[in-house]
Amino acid sequence: MMNEIFNGFASDNNATVHPRIMQALADANHGHCLSYGDDSFTEEALSLFKQLFGQDSEAFFVFNGTGANVLALQALTQPYHAIICADTAHICVDECGAPARSLIANPTKDGKLTIAHIEPHLHVLGVEHHSQPHAVSISQSTEMGTVYTVDEIREIAAVCHRHGLFLHVDGARIANAAVSLNVSLQEMIVKTGVDILSFGGTKNGMMFGEAVVILNPALAQTFKYIRKQGTQLASKMRFIAAQFIALLTDNLWLQNAQNANRMAQLLSHNAREMGITVTQPTQANSVFAVLPAEAIKKLQQESFFYMWNVANNEVRWVCSWDTTEEDVKQFTASLKFKVSGLKFEVSGLKFKVSSSKPETRNPKLETRNS
Repeated sequence: MMNEIFNGFASDNNATVHPRIMQALADANHGHCLSYGDDSFTEEALSLFKQLFGQDSEAFFVFNGTGANVLALQALTQPYHAIICADTAHICVDECGAPARSLIANPTKDGKLTIAHIEPHLHVLGVEHHSQPHAVSISQSTEMGTVYTVDEIREIAAVCHRHGLFLHVDGARIANAAVSLNVSLQEMIVKTGVDILSFGGTKNGMMFGEAVVILNPALAQTFKYIRKQGTQLASKMRFIAAQFIALLTDNLWLQNAQNANRMAQLLSHNAREMGITVTQPTQANSVFAVLPAEAIKKLQQESFFYMWNVANNEVRWVCSWDTTEEDVKQFTASLKFKVSGLKFEVSGLKFKVSSSKPETRNPKLETRNS
């Protein structure tokens, strides 16, 4: 039986819906209004997106993150095109081939693409025997809980545009990245040259709903047809729009992400204090750590979380808008009890977790094995 006393750390998809968003859904559920986005809720929500991204931007609401990514990439590419991404990208490992394009997946140490990953794939441009690279997709924040700096995004966008490629950002956790960098979306996305963004709502307190935000005006002209053909046009769109109104009003989207990030920092700190190896910088709302194999299943029985890398017993913990300090405290107490005194191996190296912080650390154990 799972321990239901505290919120878990498996995924921000598991979290509750924020009360203000739930209330917005209830408030929208009165009377009839026009469908397919011709309603006042959608009009208001779209105006809020223009406030975030500028008057030249266009937002389109969809049901889920995979839908947002797939439609965004379809807007950028043809079937003979290829998309350059990290090998940990959601479009690469968690969308069951839905993008329906050749994916050029690059191994990375931290989930972040660099110019050095992208440029070697561009020599095939114009060669008819090869799928043509036509877009780069990065995740912000990444699936490894890391965050691209503004300069890193700008550099990637510049390389893309210099070679005739588009830049897509999977922003399922874009709010967590904005909080981490303490910058506006104008600074992070618009001014860096991003062409199209998948804007996350579900992982940040909404019940359902994401947005595809188009920054390149030429891409917006036909997107409504792509959305309809892609089965992502909601008839009762007011119920997606109402949630976004609540999320974007009074910076609730930032407040939710701030709490998730802060709880991840606390959990990461507590784990390190126990001598547990945290394998990635905790920059957003995810923590990656290596645990003794004996402890993992016991912990999962109390509060389920996912294995990330079975080969080296690396796990992932995710904090959410509704994670509390008490949740972290209880999980940390359980974690300490389960791993105290256990020996385990990482890539052939044996070490022991004690109940107190060790006096010395092995720097070789501080980096994630790719």
